[in-house]
Amino acid sequence: MRQCGAPNFIVGEDEDLLRRGQFGTARIVSYQRLREIGAHRGPDLPVPDAGRTPILNLHVPRPPCVNPFVSPLRLLLCLLPVSLAAQTVDLAPVLKAVEARYNRAETLQVSFREAYTGPGQPRRTESGTLLLRKPGRMRWDYTSPEGKLFVSDGKFLWLYTPSNHQVEKMEIKESDDMRAPLAFLLGKLHFDKEFRNIQHNSVAGGIRITADPKTDTLPYTKVEFVVAPDSIIRRVQVTGYDQSILEFDFDQEKLNPPLEAKLFQFRMPPGAELVESAQ
Repeated sequence: MRQCGAPNFIVGEDEDLLRRGQFGTARIVSYQRLREIGAHRGPDLPVPDAGRTPILNLHVPRPPCVNPFVSPLRLLLCLLPVSLAAQTVDLAPVLKAVEARYNRAETLQVSFREAYTGPGQPRRTESGTLLLRKPGRMRWDYTSPEGKLFVSDGKFLWLYTPSNHQVEKMEIKESDDMRAPLAFLLGKLHFDKEFRNIQHNSVAGGIRITADPKTDTLPYTKVEFVVAPDSIIRRVQVTGYDQSILEFDFDQEKLNPPLEAKLFQFRMPPGAELVESAQ
C-alpha cells in the first residue's frame, strides 16, 4: 500500500468490498474511515495508529485481459506515426521564404568558415568575411590565411595568395567555379528553376535541403543548403564532379549593408606576380 497526498490519506480498497472481504477498485480513504470500517469488519482488519503510515496487505488480482508488459516494439510502432508527423515539413513555403529574403537583397555581408576536401587530399579550412553586391560582385576577405583575397568584379575573378605573392586572373564563367551556388544569394534564386531532385530533412538548427543542378555544364553535381527557421542560409556544401567537397558555414549575416563599389575593384598588391589562366 502506498501513501498518497497528505499523511492522513492512503490508497485503499472500496469500503463496501472491504466489509465483505472482497477486493476491487482502489480508492482514497481517510484514517478515520478506516477505523470505522475496521470496527464494522472485525479485529482482522488492522487499524493504523495516528502517528504512523498504515499498511494494508491488500492484493488486487489482475484481470486476465490486462497485459502488464508493453513490448518496446509495440511502443515504438505506436510512437512512430507521431514522430513522423512532428518531422514532416512543407518544403514549398520554406523555399519561397528563402527566395524572397535573398532576392530582395541588394548587398550582403556575412562571416564564413570554408573547408575544401579534394580527392585524396587532407581537409583544408579557411575563414573570413564575405561581401556580395548585385549583380555578381563578390569579395572574400580572408583572416585565415591572413591577407588572402578573392574578388569578382562582374567580369573577372581575381585571387591573391600572399604565401606565393601571386595573383590569378580568370574570366568569369559559370562553369568554371564551384562557388557558383553562392552567387544565387544575390541573383534570382529560384530553386525549382535551378535544381532538380530537391530533397529535405530536419536537422539541428533548421532544415537540410539537397538538390542536383538541372544542367550538366556546371562543375558540381550536388548542392546542400541548411536553412534556419528565420529563412537564413546557414550552410552551403557543394560536391564536384571529381567528388571534391567545398563547404561554407555562415554567421552574423547582414542584409543590405552599405558597400561601396570600389570594394569590388581589385588592385594589384605591389610586387605581386600576375598569372592569367588560359581559357
